[in-house]
Amino acid sequence: MFKNRTDAGRQLAAVLDDHDTEADIVVAIPRGGLPVGRVVADSLRVPLDIVAARKLGAPHHPELAVGAVGADGTVWLNERLIAELGVGDAYIRDETEAQRRVAVEKIERYRGDRSPPDYEGKTVLIVDDGVATGATTIACIRQIKNAGAARVILAVPVAPPDTVEQLLTEADEVICVESPPHFGAVGQFYESFEQVSDERAKSYLTRNGESER
Repeated sequence: MFKNRTDAGRQLAAVLDDHDTEADIVVAIPRGGLPVGRVVADSLRVPLDIVAARKLGAPHHPELAVGAVGADGTVWLNERLIAELGVGDAYIRDETEAQRRVAVEKIERYRGDRSPPDYEGKTVLIVDDGVATGATTIACIRQIKNAGAARVILAVPVAPPDTVEQLLTEADEVICVESPPHFGAVGQFYESFEQVSDERAKSYLTRNGESER
């Protein structure tokens, strides 16, 4: 479906153009969202920044998200799953604070000494390389809304239909290049889905990132 993240960015930019989508700023979810976000931001001729969130892993099953937290402390919890697993309040509190600190460190590492953007009253386009469950994406959307954005649009190359429906309850609009019903993982829809290093990811913020071939 996509050759690599740069190709995904081009395809996503084309869909955004078809929708006549306008935005004041693009924010990418690192690390994989930055190559996609760079192409989209350049196409829209707007600045590129980042937004970060971390999933809250279930006890003894860290890959299973019982929620997510943004760098600003914004939290989304999967109350149904928390109840099913019997996860206690103390665990949620401790995990939330631990993961919030990780998200803050990521923002500081990527942004350096640059000031965060002013989102007040603006249309913000959130971009990632794809969405699976949507936990961290929801925390990112809420984070941008809490920062005063007038309109928040999520734009991704690929996401499953049920996740898109859930995200439509959070974002003002969700734009997806493809939404296949048979969905295992984001990487299955890319020919090349190599991990993006921190250094390479940061380079996209300064317009120096080399496009993937």
